[in-house]
Amino acid sequence: MPELEELVERALEEDLGSGDVTAAATVAPGTRAVARILHKAPGVIYGLEAAEAVFARLDPDVELERLVEEGIWREDGGPVLEARGDAAALLSGERTAINFLAHLSGVATMSAQAARAVEGTAAKVLDTRKTTPGLRVLEKQAVAAGGATNHRAGLYDAILIKDNHIAAAGGIGAAVSRARAAAPELAGRLEVEVRDEAEIEEALEAGAPWLLLDNMDLPRLRAAVAQVAGRAELEASGGVDLGTLREIAETGVDWISMGALTHSAPALDLSLNLEVQP
Repeated sequence: MPELEELVERALEEDLGSGDVTAAATVAPGTRAVARILHKAPGVIYGLEAAEAVFARLDPDVELERLVEEGIWREDGGPVLEARGDAAALLSGERTAINFLAHLSGVATMSAQAARAVEGTAAKVLDTRKTTPGLRVLEKQAVAAGGATNHRAGLYDAILIKDNHIAAAGGIGAAVSRARAAAPELAGRLEVEVRDEAEIEEALEAGAPWLLLDNMDLPRLRAAVAQVAGRAELEASGGVDLGTLREIAETGVDWISMGALTHSAPALDLSLNLEVQP
C-alpha cells in the first residue's frame, strides 16, 4: 500500500529527526530483542499493517507475527503483535507503531460500539469526512473493521448538497437539477440536506433519492420518516453519540452519520514490552 508507506515514512521522520539519541546511547550495536505490543482494555484491534510497516522500515529483517485477528471484539486484552529484530530499531519504532495502532483500534472500537447500539433496528451507522488529514483511508478501513459503514470517501464519489450549495444555486430544485446534469453517473448517490417539512417536500419533488435530516430532534425525525414514507433514504445527522444512537435509530431513519467515529474516538490502551535476546 503506497499510501501507507508514505505515511509511515513521514511519521518516522517527524519522530526520529536526525536520530534516536536515547536508543543510540543505551543499546549496544547488534543487540537483538523481541517486542510485544499488548492490548490492555476491551476493544477491537485494527491497524496491524501500519505497526508492522513501522518496524519493517527501521529493520528490514524484522520478524513479525500477528497474535490476534483484526476486527474482533476482545474483552480480555493480551498480546497482539510480536516483532523480533534489532533492539534499537524496535525501540525507535515503538511510539510511532503504537500511535498508528492505538488510534486506528480506537476508531474500530467506537465503530463496534456504535454498530452494537443500533442492533435490532433498520438503521446503520455511517462515518463522515471528519477525518484526520492524511489518514482518511486508514480511518475508514478501521470504521468498516469495527462494523459501521463507510459513507462517501471524498467530494468526488457522491453528491451531497448542503445549505450553502442550495443558497449558491438558488434553491433545492435548481441545485438538484444542476447536480444531475453535471454528474449523471452519480444521480443514485445524490443527497440533499433538509431542515424542515417544506425543504423535505421540495427535495422529494426534485427527485432526490437521499435526504440528510440536519440536527432534528426525535419528534421531528419521526415526523420526517412519516412524511417521506419510503420515498427516499433518510440519514439523521447532528448531535449523535453513543448515548443517543439507539433512540435515533428507533425513529425509523435508514442511516445515522456519526463524525465522532473518526474525530473523537479515544485511542485504545496499548503498550510495548521489550525482552533482550541472548
